[in-house]
Amino acid sequence: MREPSTVAPPAVGVIANPASGRDLRRVLGWASVVPSTEKVNVVLRLLGALGQQGVGLAWMAPDSAGIAAQVREAAARARAQRGLPMPELRLLDLPVRDAASDSADAAAAMAALGVRVIAVLGGDGTHRAVAARCGDVPLATLSTGTNNAFPELREATQVGLAAGLVARGRVDPATALRRNKRLRVRGDGVDEIALVDVALTRQRATGARAVWRAEDLSALYVSFGEPGTIGLASIAGLSHPVARTDPWGLALRLGRGRVLQAPLLPGVLQPVAVAAARRLRPGVPEPLPAGTGTVALDGEREIEGDDRRPLTVELELAGPLTIDVDAVLAQAAREGLLFSPPGPLALED
Repeated sequence: MREPSTVAPPAVGVIANPASGRDLRRVLGWASVVPSTEKVNVVLRLLGALGQQGVGLAWMAPDSAGIAAQVREAAARARAQRGLPMPELRLLDLPVRDAASDSADAAAAMAALGVRVIAVLGGDGTHRAVAARCGDVPLATLSTGTNNAFPELREATQVGLAAGLVARGRVDPATALRRNKRLRVRGDGVDEIALVDVALTRQRATGARAVWRAEDLSALYVSFGEPGTIGLASIAGLSHPVARTDPWGLALRLGRGRVLQAPLLPGVLQPVAVAAARRLRPGVPEPLPAGTGTVALDGEREIEGDDRRPLTVELELAGPLTIDVDAVLAQAAREGLLFSPPGPLALED
């Protein structure tokens, strides 16, 4: 059993993307919208659990929706008026550009400040931006996007509780943390990652970025695709599932094949013609089929194709660390970490 750390209370980072869950797929698929007021409440529930575990300081980046500022005011009131052990919230000194770079820059700044955990509110795109700059700081994932394959759908109180136990060093990192896979796309002037999927589309420009039409797809590469996944990775999840823990991915050639009904949008099943599927082995760069379309990373078109610029995709096993909430809470239960004093509860006959 690990005792609470006696050093200075650890700090955590919180990144809440104000724009997550607001792309065109929300309208096309009747998906729920997570408003800024609810994101404020989610962060407050997260901080409440973190504070109960002795986390005394949290960092957030400023945002155009005022989420961080509202959280800071509400947390201060909760400490002063209700005596709740909410962490002190400080805002990073960063510009607000209303772009994915905001989340990436915040992750880099938090890692430099030595935070023990970064909690992320967003979809696959937000988590991809954070994962690109957070180094080996573990992520506590919270789903507030449209198509959420990478972040798990969980109550923020549970996530905060697990994140607090990790930040305080009270659980075994070998049990608490999971190393995720990722996909890397490289070429002349291109070096990008995706956490879930890389798709080749027939659309010539990035445009509105979001990919939602099956007929636009020509090839798909996934790091994992579970049967319960929504979005592009659902094609893998419902044709040949690949778990997060499998040491391989999947490559699918689409078009002129058997037709699969897949939920590419919330509430919308689309027919997808799957011609072939094969395992994607780690550490082996694969040439992407040449063409004049676009390359989508985690469901968003980011790279415009060019026949003169060959691209490769490679599965990497050394992706970002995430907190395994179930594993952390199970260890806490076995060892009685949430009792005072700590210790397992004896089971009577």
